[in-house]
Amino acid sequence: MSVFNTSVSGMLADNNWLSTISQNVANANTTGFKNVETEFSSLVDSSPGSTPQVAGVSTNMISLNNLQGAVESTQTVSNLAVQGAGFFVVSDASGSIYLTRNGSFVPDAQGNLVNSAGYFLMGANTENTSGTATINSISGLSKVNVQGAAATATPSSTAKIVANLPSTASVVAAANLPSTNAVGAQYTDETTLTAYDNLGGAHTINLYLSNLGGGQWEVDAFDNSAATAGTGFPYAGGALATTTLTFSSTTGALTAGSPMSIPIPGGQTLSLDLSQTTQLASAFGVTSATINGNAPGTMSGFSISPSGVMSFQYNNGSSVNAFVIPLANVPSPDNLTSLIGGAYSTNYASGNLQVNNADSGGLGTINDSSLESSTVDLAAELTNMIQAQSAYEANSKVFQTGANLFDTLNNLHA
Repeated sequence: MSVFNTSVSGMLADNNWLSTISQNVANANTTGFKNVETEFSSLVDSSPGSTPQVAGVSTNMISLNNLQGAVESTQTVSNLAVQGAGFFVVSDASGSIYLTRNGSFVPDAQGNLVNSAGYFLMGANTENTSGTATINSISGLSKVNVQGAAATATPSSTAKIVANLPSTASVVAAANLPSTNAVGAQYTDETTLTAYDNLGGAHTINLYLSNLGGGQWEVDAFDNSAATAGTGFPYAGGALATTTLTFSSTTGALTAGSPMSIPIPGGQTLSLDLSQTTQLASAFGVTSATINGNAPGTMSGFSISPSGVMSFQYNNGSSVNAFVIPLANVPSPDNLTSLIGGAYSTNYASGNLQVNNADSGGLGTINDSSLESSTVDLAAELTNMIQAQSAYEANSKVFQTGANLFDTLNNLHA
């Protein structure tokens, strides 16, 4: 009877092998699919002091989740692929957390990124923070949403001017300085900056530079909108700020007076860096003038960095870090429980979930506008199919031979 049991177990095992092969072939084009292998283990029926009796074979299906599929570019920026170890953290409609390598994410009607199997991408919302986050658990993660990002404006807070003030310029009399805000006030040179208030309103700041003599210059900042009939002095309300720059008589380098604090109407106090301003015997010239802040803008797109930082881009040229997309892993990825749609859940054999930022903690990086291909090798699967069919036929012949022997023994007994 052991002939029957052994051959039947062999046919069942080969049938399981064929089932695994068919699963692999069917998912040869499934994004992020990891091919499955069938492991064979011999069975021996034995008891102490007895002769072991063969009992056939058993099988176990192993998903090779550690394999890296080829990463291919797409035209959809929200399509994501993991390069290296790790899985995306996703949730279903009920909020249950799973893992997946299927990064075919696109926005749904509400703007949530969801993949082809209906799982929502999870991340840490950083829009109202510094824009970065260190993630070490699933606590606090929410659905990554790319719709309805509010228009944003950034007030100006820092600026820098690099310029030369001519040491040969005539001295401006104290009674005529711009700081007096008098009609006909005099100055040596002038430049402007455009600053933004808290609501994104633009303010032109006029900067008047006046030679005081003795290596000193006065800098006066005025709000252009407060100028008389928009033409100049006097300005309503006077100067926004005044400072005195002191230069070295030997090198012409600035020794005092920077930074200059300028209160922006309706905004923050602007810190104007003048530390690289010089006083040399050459003409007045501004080498560079930079200032932060921007006018209001609406979202025009987004991008995702290799470390998982999602940035929203606005039509005013600004960019805001909105989400941090983490990756997760387990001590034994091949033992994860496979679910429908290329998702996985943890279990005792796989070990506990470990979450971290992408490109850290041994985890891989995230490629946007990319998808990870299936790891199935069709040529290898077709070869395995032939081997499985041959093995099945061999086991069936063993069964038939056993049946013939059984018939012969029955006839002898008769």
